[in-house]
Amino acid sequence: MIAPAVRLGLSLALLVFASFLIVLFMNPEVIRNLPELQTSSIQTFKTMFVSIVLEAFPFILLGVVLSSILQVFVPDRVVQRLIPKNPVLGVLVSCLLGVIFPICECGMIPVARRLVKKGLPLYSAVVFLLAGPILNPVVFASTYMAFRSRPEIVYSRMGLAFAVAAVVGLLVYAFVKKDPLKPVPSHAHHHDHHHRDNPSAGTGNKLFTTFEHASGEFIDMGKYLVFGALLTAGVQTFLDRSSLLAIANSEWLSNWFMMGFAYILSICSTSDAFVASSFASTFSASSLVAFLVFGPMLDVKSTLMMLAVFRRRFVLFVAFFTFVAVSAGVFLLGRFI
Repeated sequence: MIAPAVRLGLSLALLVFASFLIVLFMNPEVIRNLPELQTSSIQTFKTMFVSIVLEAFPFILLGVVLSSILQVFVPDRVVQRLIPKNPVLGVLVSCLLGVIFPICECGMIPVARRLVKKGLPLYSAVVFLLAGPILNPVVFASTYMAFRSRPEIVYSRMGLAFAVAAVVGLLVYAFVKKDPLKPVPSHAHHHDHHHRDNPSAGTGNKLFTTFEHASGEFIDMGKYLVFGALLTAGVQTFLDRSSLLAIANSEWLSNWFMMGFAYILSICSTSDAFVASSFASTFSASSLVAFLVFGPMLDVKSTLMMLAVFRRRFVLFVAFFTFVAVSAGVFLLGRFI
């Protein structure tokens, strides 16, 4: 019980400290007394950083609240009952599960492990993992807000996410025959939110658990958002514009650069559209879609979580085909958007 509390405390302290520094350096008095903060590039950096954070935070908050309510109040068996036995239908329904159950990325991997343990087909769980973080109402709303003037990017994101998840799910169905789950250590059960299937837990206790889960997720995602916004604002402000344009002018290179950037940033899918929109004047629509589809499906954070749950060979299989499918998909999309 101590470890999660300590981790939550450290994350909160880090977020408070980062917020304090941000507020301090935005203060006009501080700026007046430090001439080096008055340069145009620093002003651009601050404007970009603050706009990304302020636009994204409401969607992160909405996402974690919805996710936590579902995590605590909706039993796993409801998800299982919705999956048809036919593999093609199973893949299609699994793609749409995110619309009904917008669970956050961090919560999806433990949920997928539980469902596979209870008999859900592995391919359905993989499709749910890949499509769920994108095909949900909160992500649709945040992407629409970020790209109001370019709705084709919003619909391309949703369509490509559906197609990639379906293709990878069918490949898992066709080629993965062995159980790829690692044995669960006894101490991991605490992190697996087993309280969801406990009918004796009272509503008051469940509300407290929901609040606890939501606050933990909000701090965790907020931390990644602040880091991502800082890195994005830094790249946009201080990286030589001609270098960025050289990358952007090469179709394959620009797509892979944005996919790699999304992988490293590990930003929650409810807020990554605001980061992508800051690159809209430099990168093509297909590169932005590559960022918006690949990042939520695969990033540093989710890779580490998947390696903790699944065997390495299986994680590499899913990662490789996700990369290939997104690369091919955005290349084809580039002909139309």
